[in-house]
Amino acid sequence: MSYSNSAPIPSWWKRLYSVWYRHFRVYTSNFYSNAFPPFFEPLIFLVGLGLGLGSFIPEINGMGYLLFLAGGIMVTSAMYTAAFECTYGTYIRLVIDRIYDGMLGSPLLVRDIIWGEILFVGTKGFFFSLAVLIVVSCFGIVKEPLSILVPGVGFLTGVIFAALSLVITSLVHNINHFNFYLTGCLSPMFFFAGVVFPLANLPLGLQYFAEILPLTHVVRLARALISPELLNFNLVYDFLYCLVFLVVMSWLAIKGLEKRMID
Repeated sequence: MSYSNSAPIPSWWKRLYSVWYRHFRVYTSNFYSNAFPPFFEPLIFLVGLGLGLGSFIPEINGMGYLLFLAGGIMVTSAMYTAAFECTYGTYIRLVIDRIYDGMLGSPLLVRDIIWGEILFVGTKGFFFSLAVLIVVSCFGIVKEPLSILVPGVGFLTGVIFAALSLVITSLVHNINHFNFYLTGCLSPMFFFAGVVFPLANLPLGLQYFAEILPLTHVVRLARALISPELLNFNLVYDFLYCLVFLVVMSWLAIKGLEKRMID
């Protein structure tokens, strides 16, 4: 439907919501198949790593290994869903299905589309972290009242990795090249960001490297909420790092994808 030049342009929030709602409708059209993995995958992870290694590692930093591991997988689930949605998903919408061409025929701007997509993926991060929280709470692994805030960290994880993944998508012209990002970037990040073992066990150089990784900071935030003795002022630095990372990556994503969408 063409949009009249005399018609009022919707507000910025309405434009963002229209993009968010479009993705939400597509996602929930296959709700059961999409909603099942977030609840099932943490069970596999907890049984495979938590129960297996947990018998050899009684405690880490004063907490049981299952609790330590739970703090990590709550945000890694949000990281991976953001990465896949904003690499393969965005590439298909951009190059194959040409969905963004239709969106740009409306009052939407490129930045509206990008921010709407980032917010939708943040919502998925919230849902995936909530699913893991429900699973670990049902097994009595997490009992702290502050843990109810963990899905908020999942949302933060979703938006920062959505922005990072969109930057990668703006540079990729062959869908198979996403393997370099997923295998060469996210997999090492998973192991060197304090998800499955403490950063203190790493050589000093790798500890400094871990501080560059965005996953390190959201893992700290999530773990502090399920183990309040880890709450300290340094978490403010972790939160500010995430905000700066989000702003920089989203700006780069808009600049990169604007060229792809308009060309």
